[in-house]
Amino acid sequence: MDGTVLVADDDRTIRTVLTQALTRAGCKVHATSSLTTLMRWVGEGRGDAVITDVMMPDGNGLEMLPKISQDRPDLPVIVISAQNTIMTAIQAEEAEAFDYLPKPFDLPDLMKRTARALETRSRRPAVPVEDERPDELPLIGRTPAMQALYRVVARIMNTDLPVLITGESGTGKSLIARAVHDFSDRRTLPFVTVSPSDLTDLEGPSRVMARARGGTIVLDEVADLDDDAQGRVVRMMDAPGDHAPRFMATSQARLSDRLEKGGLREDLYYRLSGAVIEVPSLRERVDDIPLLAEHFLGRVEREGMPHRVLSDEAMELMRAYSWPGNVRQLENAVRRIALTARAEEITRAEIEVVLGNQPAAQPVLGQTQGESLSASVGRHLQHYFDLHGNMLPPPGLYARILREVELPLIEIALDATGGNQAKCADLLGINRNTLRKKIKDLEISVTRRRKLM
Repeated sequence: MDGTVLVADDDRTIRTVLTQALTRAGCKVHATSSLTTLMRWVGEGRGDAVITDVMMPDGNGLEMLPKISQDRPDLPVIVISAQNTIMTAIQAEEAEAFDYLPKPFDLPDLMKRTARALETRSRRPAVPVEDERPDELPLIGRTPAMQALYRVVARIMNTDLPVLITGESGTGKSLIARAVHDFSDRRTLPFVTVSPSDLTDLEGPSRVMARARGGTIVLDEVADLDDDAQGRVVRMMDAPGDHAPRFMATSQARLSDRLEKGGLREDLYYRLSGAVIEVPSLRERVDDIPLLAEHFLGRVEREGMPHRVLSDEAMELMRAYSWPGNVRQLENAVRRIALTARAEEITRAEIEVVLGNQPAAQPVLGQTQGESLSASVGRHLQHYFDLHGNMLPPPGLYARILREVELPLIEIALDATGGNQAKCADLLGINRNTLRKKIKDLEISVTRRRKLM
């Protein structure tokens, strides 16, 4: 890499790590813990790229982006933030950040993005952040899967592309659709959810269009529409009239299977899949469970319930559960636990009582009896690609998939060896130092105990 990078972060460790990594890559680096200093450097014409945190002691990094864009329109800014909500990603996109990464970030990934920023060194005009928007949405997560979802939402919200949102029941598909609308240029126009009953007769489409008035139309569970209703939707999309709405659709069914069996019209599928958002199941983002549980406990406390916290043992059990009902099931379980817990700290036994009445756990990949792990993983990945239609998944797929497999493998191996890292490394066939690094990078908690085998 060639160029000067301005780094602004109040964490000395992060400043040191970035300075060393960028310097080794051939860059010059100016690092500061102050937004005031960063803005002075930008005003003086220093730097070819910026890496900045959001929450700084003397201000908000996102709020500085319009000023940077005005003064230095060709200066790319990469935003890093520990505020892992969709709002942060959307604000970064709206303020025309070159890129956005959540903390903790992957250093090689950040280096690649910085290299692209230095190569590009061009920006579009800034769009001011709308202050009237809500501070919080019930879409929370710091896992790579959720951060990738946030970036897709941020990039497509102000386009007219149709959007197909897929995912299991309870994952929040309707919340994603609402977020795309609420943060788009159509947010002051109607948001209309359409069910099969709205399209049962020939006049159904005209009534739907009259309600939408150029806003957003969401076809709820589009796979449930019969062939006649699907045909009406196709014609409605082909001739929307003077005030064309944006079309979105949700589905928990595998649409590729419906296509093969003739249950879904190809012309409808390809019209709707301008952009495809696959909402991950909760078991695919286990690391978000503590964050979500804390959010729901805070919500019920604000509603008048007693203050509650989860013990480490209780949280361990919640992370191990499969959550077939996904985030909706988690919220319902947390509400019940908050009501029935005897003390401020919720115990593992109390979690067991609540989860014991929940639906049984299901295999993460839906593995059928006798199916090899390779075949199961292959089927899962093919489903992931199919749901993106004529678009490719977000970049960085190789690293994301390896991480998804590597994390449970190491956790299970550590459990099987009683937390003995030497035995675990031998079992996995890797160097002990390599195992230690992976434990640190993946933020795996290791507990030594005697393993009875």
